[in-house]
Parts: sequence; C-alpha cells; structure tokens
Amino acid sequence: MVLWTVVALAVVVAGAGTALYLWADGRLRSTEAFGEYPGRPKAGRGTDWLLIGSDSRATLTPEQRRELHVGSNEVRSTDTLMIVHEGDHGTTTVSLPRDSYVAIPGHGRGKINSAFALGGPKLLTRTVEQATGLRLDHFAEVDFLGFVDVVDALGGVRVRVPAGGLRDERSGAGFAAGCQEMDGVQALAYVRARYSDPEGDLGRVRRQRQLVSAVAEKAASPSVALDPWRALPFLSASLDAVTVDRRAGVRDLARLARGLRDAAGDERRAVTVPVGSEPRVPGAGDVVVWDRRRAGELFAALREDRPIPTSDLK
Repeated sequence: MVLWTVVALAVVVAGAGTALYLWADGRLRSTEAFGEYPGRPKAGRGTDWLLIGSDSRATLTPEQRRELHVGSNEVRSTDTLMIVHEGDHGTTTVSLPRDSYVAIPGHGRGKINSAFALGGPKLLTRTVEQATGLRLDHFAEVDFLGFVDVVDALGGVRVRVPAGGLRDERSGAGFAAGCQEMDGVQALAYVRARYSDPEGDLGRVRRQRQLVSAVAEKAASPSVALDPWRALPFLSASLDAVTVDRRAGVRDLARLARGLRDAAGDERRAVTVPVGSEPRVPGAGDVVVWDRRRAGELFAALREDRPIPTSDLK
C-alpha cells in the first residue's frame, strides 16, 4: 500500500507550483531511519529506497479497528515492504514478502516484518541492508489509517479483481470477479488479504503491484491533478500518511513519480525477490525462504545498476 501512496503523492507534487511545493515540504514528517554499524554495505550505484506499510493500531479507535479488520494487537510491524531502485536503466521495484525468513541483528532469525516491531525503522533498515547487501539511501512509511484516508481523498480506485473473486474474513475482503470501485477501507482489505489466497503472502504482493497502476493513474488524471478542490485534500491526506527519513524531502518523492509509474506496468521492472521454499519453522510458523543464488544475482544487479537478470523475471 505504501508504494501507491508515495506514487500518488509524488504525481501531484510534481505538477504543483512553488508555493504549494514549499508548503508540502514543510509538512512532511520525518524520522531517524538509519544508523552506522560495523559491516554496513558500501554505497552502490543509483538510489535505493525502502518503502513500507506499517500495521500499527496504536492510533486507531475500537470502531476503526473493527471497520479495518486489524484486531487489537499493539505490536507494530510491517505489512508491506518494497525496495525501489532508481538508476540509469530506469526504476525497479522489488517486493520483499513480509514472511521472508532472514537474520535480524541481535535477535537471531525471524520474519523480516518483525524487525520493525523489535527495533523500529533503524533495525528494519539494517536487517534489509544485511539481507540484500544494498546500502539504502531513503525510507518511507505509510500506516493503515493514513492509507485509507489517502484513497478516500482520491475518490477511490477502480480495480479488476481476478476470476474467482476474493474473500478473506480476516482482512474483510469480499469481492466478486471483475472491475470494482473500491474506497479506502475496501482497498486496504483487498491488499491485505492472504489467508484465503493459496499463494499466501506472494499472492498479496501481486495485488499490491496491481494497485500501483490504478492509484498512480487516478492521481495523475486531470480530474484530480488539475482540480485544486480534489488535489489539495488528497495532498494533505498523503502528507499526513507518509513519514520519511531525515534526508528525504518532497522533491525526492516527486522524483520517484515517473519511474514508479513506468515500473508498475512493466513486469521486467516490478518483481518479487526470488523464493526458494516456504517451510514451516517452529516458533515462526509458515515462512518464505529466498533462493540464495537468484536473490544474490538480483541484488548484485541493483547494487551495480545493471539490468535485472532474466532468471529473476520468472
């Protein structure tokens, strides 16, 4: 979900005037997302972002928790993780399944999304850097309620639900096959569903990428981008939803817009980290284990700013 919010925010800001840009830049929230540590990867070529959707319930009322089907667990973890690489060959997005089983510094091995709960943005970025060998340059986070507000401010999105439809009691998804108009609550349910999906977390990753195009297209449409009565509320909701690292600004987000839109519709540049197996681990449950060789080739290509190996497009 975070990717579409950042795309949409960037699309509107990219076309904004100087006064609106300065206002937006001043409202953007930031956090300390990086720290130096022994063995940190060296900087590669290009720019790498870590974009996450967090599932914190701390600011939600009991009514909102019921409506969003998120439960009452106060543990703060990540529901979506993506690396976005900007380089000479365009922009590439790499989805990291939240159940990826990796080393978490100081905590042994566990699901990658738990790093956020254990140590916030700093531990999560360190975990991703050590798992991928990439030195991250920027970080952006969107939370549950912020995401819902953004989609609603946009006026909803139109999504084609695959044959067979999608139903998931735990996320609240209940969609028939075919094109559907979704508001913020419905879009969140659609993107979070995984328990009724035979592909589990990997199926959810595909739906996230599907929605990138829908949200980016709606945000870039003249009915939104050129109408201040729609663009300003949408921009305000987006700024309230997004938190970035200390060095990032609205100008950095705006630079993502064109590349992210292109990557969303190009299967050669919107991929998931290669997976080797999905075993069940005592104490962790079902996990996703990366294919070490193919994942290594993928991240090496990003680090050196080379085209992704064709084996990673399958």
